[in-house]
Amino acid sequence: MEAWKVSPTDAVAAFPADPAAMRFAYVLQHGTMKLGLYAQTGEDRQQPHRQDELYFVVSGSADFVKEGERVACKASDALFVEAGKVHRFENASPDFSTWVVFWGPDGGDAAAA
Repeated sequence: MEAWKVSPTDAVAAFPADPAAMRFAYVLQHGTMKLGLYAQTGEDRQQPHRQDELYFVVSGSADFVKEGERVACKASDALFVEAGKVHRFENASPDFSTWVVFWGPDGGDAAAA
């Protein structure tokens, strides 16, 4: 049976063993939906994604930059990123982590409407 309940601790246990690797792991998938935990505190090297995404900050704080607009975010905040938009986290605290949910078709839900 596929897992349907996960914790940040479960996700961290799935991170790559290489300390130089990106601190990210998918822990749930269903149809087009994928859930992962992202906990990169160094340079955020992510590229724009083909699907829409939601971030739910679990712990810590960071600056979130989307298409040149910057906002501060902290634990319990939610952030939305449309498919294809340039975005990244900067100035993340050492305890920063965020759930990220990807879903929908390539190009995002708006493109499919």
